Amino acid sequence: MAKKIGSEALGRFYKEGSKVRTRREWRGVKDTAYDFSRWLVIMGTLGKFIIKPRNMKAMLRYRWMANYLAVPMMVDRHTQGLRGEYLRMCHAEQDLIIDDVAKLLDKLFKGDRRIGNDEEFSKKVVLVDENEMTAVMMGFPMLEALSRETPSTYVPVLLNQHSMEYYMDIAEEFGLAPDVCPMPEAEAGVSINDDAPVLGACAIQCNTTCDGSLLGNGVISKRLELEDGIPVFQLAAPLRHREDDVQEYAAQEIRNAIAFIEKHTGAKWDWDAYFECAKRVNLATRCRQEWLDMNKTDYPQVFGSNLALYTETNYMAICGRVPAFAKVDRKLTKLAEQAYKKKKMMAKEYRHRAIIWGVQSHYYFDFLLWLVNCWGIAPLTDMLSMVSTKEIAEVDTPENREQAYYDMAWLTENMIMRNRTHGGYKVLLDELWDFVEEFNADMVILWEHMSCKALDGMHGMFEDRAREKGVNLVWVEHDLFDPRIISRQGVRDQINNYMRTVMREEPLDPSLEVLPDDQSW
Repeated sequence: MAKKIGSEALGRFYKEGSKVRTRREWRGVKDTAYDFSRWLVIMGTLGKFIIKPRNMKAMLRYRWMANYLAVPMMVDRHTQGLRGEYLRMCHAEQDLIIDDVAKLLDKLFKGDRRIGNDEEFSKKVVLVDENEMTAVMMGFPMLEALSRETPSTYVPVLLNQHSMEYYMDIAEEFGLAPDVCPMPEAEAGVSINDDAPVLGACAIQCNTTCDGSLLGNGVISKRLELEDGIPVFQLAAPLRHREDDVQEYAAQEIRNAIAFIEKHTGAKWDWDAYFECAKRVNLATRCRQEWLDMNKTDYPQVFGSNLALYTETNYMAICGRVPAFAKVDRKLTKLAEQAYKKKKMMAKEYRHRAIIWGVQSHYYFDFLLWLVNCWGIAPLTDMLSMVSTKEIAEVDTPENREQAYYDMAWLTENMIMRNRTHGGYKVLLDELWDFVEEFNADMVILWEHMSCKALDGMHGMFEDRAREKGVNLVWVEHDLFDPRIISRQGVRDQINNYMRTVMREEPLDPSLEVLPDDQSW
């Protein structure tokens, strides 16, 4: 028990068959006190949320709400082994995301016809699907852009790996194909099971990442329109998003979406609000680029879970609309710069520098931190974090107002995951190896999502290119939301076997190689 990084066997905290760990980690007086203080902040956020009668009513009404009891345990998973600046970066991100999700849930239940039934509030709500950039809401400060899928489907699997099994089974019982991606299948299952809050003046959906997402959106939109009386706009972003000849069409889709929102809410687009959001979007882009530049050096700072989960939230779901995220962007950058100047490291040793590519297994999201702690593999960046690095127009001029439609279209086209699964093999295959060179990586860990046809069809091409480049390529099979197909330990074992048989290495922390955590949160 010491404050030095890597001085404690982290695997000893797990107990067979238990949902919680045996004890909290000792990080030295200063870091342990800080970690405990942030734990109290998290409990305070949860307490303020649940004390409201309508939120307690929702806890009893919606099956997926029980997973939120595991929020403190999720944060513990993401902070394992972290010290100093890395611990503070993680908490800065996690605390803000937890607060933002709590506010999202509170607003959903306020307008929900079954819970709060605040009709006036509901008239100001625009529902957006979980896989969609919220750029079209940047000029509507008087409206609420709320996602039902984020808190009912996406967040629960980060909290509890088994949370979506029930809803996937419901969808298949309804007749959906069992080999479709579990994520849209679970979202559809929530809607079919009548477990989604019902509210809003209208809804915006996007032709997101794959046919499975379109299928799930189709189920959800028909229920919204035909049963709930909520009109839905389908925002069809171009698939060939890197081509110049589709950008006018893409911009027109943004104009149409804005007009649809204005029609059904009575609100008018506010250019002052839009350009304020654009400034925050650009700040986030510059900060993320600075973090990635650090990760190209021998002393990466914002990487792994610290980069991945925050990027997904800030880039797509927030998109400049919440000023608090700009404050945290600056804080993270300051902490990263401090650690970089001191040449600090997250683990006691970095043996390999890896790019994580493909559709990530979100039911085991702390996999990235496990790589560092167990094998000394530094996950420098991941596919979902490699989004737009282009800054958008942020000064209000007549020319920039016209450019704004193209900028919002660009953000929508380059939303997380979609910018790699669409656009041809260049964005998915070629650019991976460009990143390998830029980040001086010697390893690629490639998620092989069993239900993702787009990426799996290029299996051989990835292997051929890895051989040409002389880069270690590790395939990791999973089924995204469904750990019944490949468990947490099944995911870990694929790395363990590769590192022992191919790389002929021993783990930094042998206690993490096999964990009895199948039932843990």
